[in-house]
Amino acid sequence: MSTPDDPAGDGGVVAALEEHLLGETPWLTQEEVAERAGVPLATANELWHLLGFAHVPDDEAAFTTADVRALQLTNDLIRLGILSQERQDGLVRTWGRSFARLADWQVALLASVAGELGADPTEGLLAISDEALPRVEELQSYVWRRHLLSASARLLAEQTSGPTASLAVCFVDIVGYTSRSRTLSDRELVSWLESFESTVLGLTVDRGGRIIKNIGDELLIVADSPEAMADLALELTRRGADPEDPFPAVRAGIAYGEVVTRLGDVFGPVVNIAARLTSVARPSSVLVDLGAYEALTGREDDESDEHTGTYRFRRLRRVSVKGYSRLKVWALQESPLQR
Repeated sequence: MSTPDDPAGDGGVVAALEEHLLGETPWLTQEEVAERAGVPLATANELWHLLGFAHVPDDEAAFTTADVRALQLTNDLIRLGILSQERQDGLVRTWGRSFARLADWQVALLASVAGELGADPTEGLLAISDEALPRVEELQSYVWRRHLLSASARLLAEQTSGPTASLAVCFVDIVGYTSRSRTLSDRELVSWLESFESTVLGLTVDRGGRIIKNIGDELLIVADSPEAMADLALELTRRGADPEDPFPAVRAGIAYGEVVTRLGDVFGPVVNIAARLTSVARPSSVLVDLGAYEALTGREDDESDEHTGTYRFRRLRRVSVKGYSRLKVWALQESPLQR
């Protein structure tokens, strides 16, 4: 309940966190921030919304000098031509989504640690953040720079192909997620999903692939090599089918071909086809499209089944899914010679 001395009704915790995390108590309105930064108010408001922050009343002192500096830096990037209007919307929106999700996870982690230490949730969160946040921030910057290096290397390698690249695209979907999630508490569900993503991440990185994003109980993965993607999908379905392995049962769909890459995401028919194949795959199975079949066998479309030294392909009846009628599909299995 709010009071004159505690308008937020939280015991002053949010105010303390504001000063702690932002460096000072908010004292500027959005108009004052824009004026000090030399940025039009409309532009400042647009950037604020793109970052995913809530609307602030015109007369509310909700900002600090850190917000002024952020606007100045953004304006510098616009002036240097780094952030055009088109890039500005996409990049800033991506920043907002990514950091919002990261912040939610980090705050939940710190609050959990405070609870385990038996500290008061509010005071404990402040104390732990004072010790942990500088280290988290430094580590975060290190990880970002490492990924920036990897992304730069990929960009240089694909420079001749423009914004498109030939990639193997795979969706991996947990079988029976809805029914399983109903039996778990919120904490157990989060732990289960994090364990799933952690396992997939390790196997993906080992094969030179990368996870683009998670969509609920589904992961979108890409790899330069169709063989690496096939090996990954077969390993995931094998582990999911093993009753002794805690890894959940999954199904997967793989497509190969030209995709559009933008801001760390991938788009195009190849991505759509991989998603559609996953939706019709049976539990513990891997389906591949014509592009993946040809890349893995070195042969053009063939109506018969196919065996290679590494894989076995079983031709299925053509599949009709949303947006695509009569897709050519094969079930991918590990060759008996590889077992």
